[in-house]
Amino acid sequence: MANLALRDLRKSYGRSEVLHGIDLEVDDGEFVVFVGPSGCGKSTTLRLIAGLEEVTSGEVRIGDRMVNNLEPKQRDIAMVFQNYAIYPHMSVRKNIGFGLRTSKMAKNDKETRIDEVAALLGMTDLLDRKPSQLSGGQRQRVAIGRAMVRNPAVFLFDEPLSNLDAQLRTQMRLEIKKLHQRVGSTIVFVTHDQVEAMTMADRIVIMKDGHIQQIGTPAEVYHAPNNIFVAQFIGAPSMNLLSGRQEQGQVTLFNGASVPCTGEPASGAVTVGVRPEDLQPGSDGELQLEGIITVTEPLGAESLLYVDVDGHEVIASGPGRHAPEAGARIQLSARSENLHLFDTGTGEAIR
Repeated sequence: MANLALRDLRKSYGRSEVLHGIDLEVDDGEFVVFVGPSGCGKSTTLRLIAGLEEVTSGEVRIGDRMVNNLEPKQRDIAMVFQNYAIYPHMSVRKNIGFGLRTSKMAKNDKETRIDEVAALLGMTDLLDRKPSQLSGGQRQRVAIGRAMVRNPAVFLFDEPLSNLDAQLRTQMRLEIKKLHQRVGSTIVFVTHDQVEAMTMADRIVIMKDGHIQQIGTPAEVYHAPNNIFVAQFIGAPSMNLLSGRQEQGQVTLFNGASVPCTGEPASGAVTVGVRPEDLQPGSDGELQLEGIITVTEPLGAESLLYVDVDGHEVIASGPGRHAPEAGARIQLSARSENLHLFDTGTGEAIR
């Protein structure tokens, strides 16, 4: 295991720069997830770490070595791809052991290592099977085992769960997280799914257009987003954004409601953010909204209420049982401590 450092990392294709100076320190044993929309640069960053792409400028350091000019096999990393890339004609044992094919370990030591990895992954009883006899989740575990068997300094995962169905994705998220807790490896994981990021990461790196927007724990990026992009990207459903103007320590919203604002936006225009779970039926809060329910979406434990407030759609959280029906007029409120304020001009949070 080892720490990983990216220092002013840049990547260009011709005259087009796609990574604009990425700085990140990943601690030894830390689980870091890169997340962002398609084309944001997260997979490119992973490929630069792996040595599959050439760095334009900046540094990639693994442990105490700068590895920019080293081949992938010299970097002491292991990568798990979206495509399992396991060999259909080989048994599980041979697929896992394939990662040791160039190792100078004795044969008995290799077999012992394969058995250890299979036990960690709960695959001891499957070692003699072929991939065609495995489920999708089991095949993914074989791919992870092939990476683990070499005991690399850093594991790199490139959207490894995107080919799985929803139930299997949930199961594999839990298994990878448990595996990290048992083994304590340094992991860099790339995904476009913010639920995967929130549930698995020690820290999340949120990217957009080749720039890092925020680095923080799942709680930090959810409860204290740096800007409007992070606020909307993290959380499902997305944060409600309400336009307003700041005047004399208050923000007056589009519908005439007002909430306190102690910061000074550069433009005077303020966007007030409130997450759906913090916007609930009733009048027990500083933010007051009233509108007509257009859609009720029951989710069991709660219901999502889509409400038309003077031509603006907001999403609120309602009870799972006896939820109000579409067409009903409803009063909504949120407490001021649950509101997020952003400068509309810059998109940056007003602390």
